[in-house]
Amino acid sequence: MATVLQIGQMGLDGPALIAKLRQYQLMPKLVQEMVIDEAIAPIECEAQIALQAFCAKRGLFSTEQQQAWCDQQQQTPEQMTLAAIRECKLLKFQEETWGEQIESYFLQRKAHLDQVRYSLIRTKDASLAQEIYFRINDDGAAFSELASQYSEGQEAKTGGLIGPVELNVPHPILARMLMISQPGQLWAPTQIGEWLVITRHEQLLPAQFDPAMRQRLLNERFQAWLQQQLQDTAVIEPEPTASGTPTLAGEELTAHS
Repeated sequence: MATVLQIGQMGLDGPALIAKLRQYQLMPKLVQEMVIDEAIAPIECEAQIALQAFCAKRGLFSTEQQQAWCDQQQQTPEQMTLAAIRECKLLKFQEETWGEQIESYFLQRKAHLDQVRYSLIRTKDASLAQEIYFRINDDGAAFSELASQYSEGQEAKTGGLIGPVELNVPHPILARMLMISQPGQLWAPTQIGEWLVITRHEQLLPAQFDPAMRQRLLNERFQAWLQQQLQDTAVIEPEPTASGTPTLAGEELTAHS
């Protein structure tokens, strides 16, 4: 069978190339990119504008910087332009498909996108947890000092302070506590898994629907769409005939197999 790819001294025919793609777990990536190419094919992008945006995003403002990028990526300037056009098409596809819905999607997701700073002390010793809580709540002891001294997690290194983090990051029990509390509110020791946790809400940082958030949510919707497309896309490997010519009557496999 004819060689379709030569790498050094190794020549690969079609079936061998497919086998290597599967061996190195590259088949899902190939299928993914082909699914994207099919989706964005009808979209038009002006090459020069796409290239300018592509380079500006990566800080490639001079010809020397652009050539260095091409060398690093093992691409020609022409291939760089094609990559820029593809990126432009993908952004347009996301905007055209989900742009009108994205603000309402943000409002649906906002409770989990808001960020919070909080202080945390955790211990497995119930009597110690109660003592620490009373020292903070009744005696006005510094949370940070007690966290540095007694907390058994990584937060001890920061005086118990964690964040800012989005509200979907902490343990679900802790996240619910933080969602319904006000800055400055101290929670009594609460059992979360193996730990007794004392926490104080420090600051709420509401999520903003700015351009960066808009693009993040467009990417999120796109990724959900893409995963569904991959599940629905079959990959059919060629099966050699008696004459040695491959056909597409072989095993049908899903894109993520």
